[in-house]
Amino acid sequence: MFELKKGIDILNDIGGVKDAEAVEKVFRNSMDNNNFQKIQRIKNEDARLKIANAIRMGQPDDVFVNTGTPEDKRFIIDLSLKKGEESRLAIKDHTIHYDLADEQARIIDRTYYIANDDERVSALAQRISRDDAYQYVKENMVGIMKGMTFIVGFYSRGPVGAEAAVPAIEATTSAYVSHSAEILYRNCFNDFDDEAERVGHFFTNVHSEGSNRPEDLPNARVFMDRAHQTTYSTFCTYAGNTLLIKKGNHRFAVDRATYYRRGKEISEHMFITGIKGPDGRITFFAGAAPSGCGKTTTAMTGDEFVSDDLAQIWIAEDGSIRSINPENGIFGIIRDVSWDDDPMMLKLFRNEKAEIIFSNVLIDENKTPHWEGSGEEPSKKGFNLHGQWEEGKTDKNNKPVPISHPNARFTISCVALDNYSDKIEDPAGVVTKVFTYSGRDSDTMPPVWVAKNLDHGVVIGASLISQATATEVGATGVKRSPWANQPFIPGGLGDYMHAQFEFFNSDKIKDEYRPILAGLNYFLTQGARGGEGDQLMGEKKDVHVWMGWLERLVHNDVSSIATPIGLLPKYEDLKELFKSLVDKEYDREMYNRQFSLYIDNIINRIDLQSDAYKKDENVPDRLFEIYGEQKKGLFALKEKYGSIVTPEQLEQNKG
Repeated sequence: MFELKKGIDILNDIGGVKDAEAVEKVFRNSMDNNNFQKIQRIKNEDARLKIANAIRMGQPDDVFVNTGTPEDKRFIIDLSLKKGEESRLAIKDHTIHYDLADEQARIIDRTYYIANDDERVSALAQRISRDDAYQYVKENMVGIMKGMTFIVGFYSRGPVGAEAAVPAIEATTSAYVSHSAEILYRNCFNDFDDEAERVGHFFTNVHSEGSNRPEDLPNARVFMDRAHQTTYSTFCTYAGNTLLIKKGNHRFAVDRATYYRRGKEISEHMFITGIKGPDGRITFFAGAAPSGCGKTTTAMTGDEFVSDDLAQIWIAEDGSIRSINPENGIFGIIRDVSWDDDPMMLKLFRNEKAEIIFSNVLIDENKTPHWEGSGEEPSKKGFNLHGQWEEGKTDKNNKPVPISHPNARFTISCVALDNYSDKIEDPAGVVTKVFTYSGRDSDTMPPVWVAKNLDHGVVIGASLISQATATEVGATGVKRSPWANQPFIPGGLGDYMHAQFEFFNSDKIKDEYRPILAGLNYFLTQGARGGEGDQLMGEKKDVHVWMGWLERLVHNDVSSIATPIGLLPKYEDLKELFKSLVDKEYDREMYNRQFSLYIDNIINRIDLQSDAYKKDENVPDRLFEIYGEQKKGLFALKEKYGSIVTPEQLEQNKG
C-alpha cells in the first residue's frame, strides 16, 4: 500500500541536518546576509529542513534565494548568460539554450520511481528500491554543487488558493532551469507558508547538472521519491529532466489524486481551452493527448486558452467539475510551427512582444532562430546543438543533420497569447463540460466519437494508443498510452483506473454539470480508408469542426448516431460546421470514409487492450465488461452488414 512519509527520507538523511538550530547554522554559513534575510521569511519547518539538507548534500559555493522580484529574476537571467547556459538573440528578451546532443528529450531509460518494497508501481514504469536510490544519491550528489550557485525558488502549481493547487520548491544549480520556472510557474515566495499549511504538504525538487559533460550523461538519473514527494535530477539539463516541478511533480499530483483524494480530484496530462458556440457561448474542454498527437494544436483552437499540457481537476462545492492549469506558461515543441498553421505563435517568435527561451534550434549569423517545418526560407548556415552547421552537413553515419532537433522547444508565458484567458489565474478554475482523449491512430477509430455514458468514456481514455515521438530518448514504435498520462502514473494502472471511474461517477456532480467524454483521432490515413499512401485524410484546421460539434452536442444542439463504440456525428451537422467554422466544403464521400466503422480493426484493438490489462493488478472488472459489450455489438453489426459499416447503415440499424 502506498503511504506518504514511509521509509527513510533520503535527502534529510544524507544531508544530516536534524533540527532548527542546525538549519539556521547551514543557512548562515552558505548565504550572504541578503539571502539569509530572505530565507528567514520562510517559516515552514519542513521546507527549511529540506533546503538546508539539499545545501549540506550538494555543497554549493553560495546560495541564492529567489523571491520572484524583478531584481531576483534579473540576477537569474544574468547568471544564465554568464554561465553560457543561455545566449541573447536579436530580439529583446529572446534567448537560446542548448542541451547536450544526446540529451534532447526525457531520459525514460534512466528515470525511476523510488518505491518501498510493498508499493505497487505502474507496469509501464521503472522502479528502484529505496536502498539503491540512497546509494546512488550518496555516491553522486554529495558535493555535486561545488563551485556553483544553488538557486532556491518557491512556486505554486496552480493559482494560489485553488483547491487543487500545491506549492513546490524548485532548487537547482542551473540558472536556465530557474529562468524557465519563472516563465512557466507562479512564484509564490510570499504565500508559500500559507499555501503549505492550507494544502498540508509541498513538493521538493533538487537538481544539479554537475560538470555537464557528454561523458557524464550515462550516469544521469531522475528519481521520484513518492513517499517523501521529493525528486532528484543529476547530470542532465533538458528541461523535461530537470524542471521537475513540471512532470516530476505532476506524478506526485497523480498520486495525491489516486490515493488521497480519490473520487474528488484527478490530475491529468490535458489541455484546457474554451470553445465558442452559438451566441458567444463559451464551453470549456479538457483534453488528453500524448506528445506529438495534437494536444497543443487543439488547445490553440480555443477562444479562451487556459492550458496546453497539464490540468488539475476537481469537483467543486456547487457540483460542477472545475479545472486549473498548474502552469502559466508553455514549454512547447517548435517543429512545424508555421505561419500557415500557427500564425499567432510565429508572430510572437518574430516580434518583441514576449520573453522566450528557444532550445536546440539553429541560430543564424543575425542571431535569428530557425527550425524544421517553419515554412520560412531556411538558413544555409549557422550554429545549432551540433556546433557550426551548414546546409549538407552530415553526421558520423553520413546522415543529413537537420537544422533543429525534432524535440526542439520554446518556453513562453501564456499571457503573451492572443487567446489568453485571464481565467488562468482564477483559483475557482473553469467549469469543464467536455473531456477528450486523442491518440495517434492511422487505421482504426474515426475522427471524433462520444462515449454513450461516463463509464464508456473512462474506457476511451484507458484505450489510447500512440506512436513514440522525439520527446522520449530511445523510444520507438506504436505503444499503449492510457489517458495519455501513462509516463506519469506512478502507481498501478488499476488503481488509477478505479480513481477515474469513481471521479466521473461521483454523486457530488450535479446532473446539469455532468460532462461528455469523447475520443479524437487526427491521424487516419488515406491508405487505411480506401485510398493510397500514408497521407492524412484531414487537415489541421478540421479540429475546429470536431471541437465545434462536441461543443454543440454537450448542449443538445445537434443529434448523433448510436453505435457500439459510442455516438457519431451526422453528416448534415458536420457539413454545416465545416462551412461555418473553416469555410470548407465537406462531401458525403469523405464523411463515409472517415466515419465508417472498420469492425475487424476495432475488435482487434479491443482484444489487444484487454490482453494487456489482464497482466496488470487490480484492474476494475468494469473495463472488461465494457470491452465485452462493445465486441458483442460490433459482431452483431458485422453479421448484418459485413466488416465495414457505413454511417447510413448505422443510422438504419435497430439491433
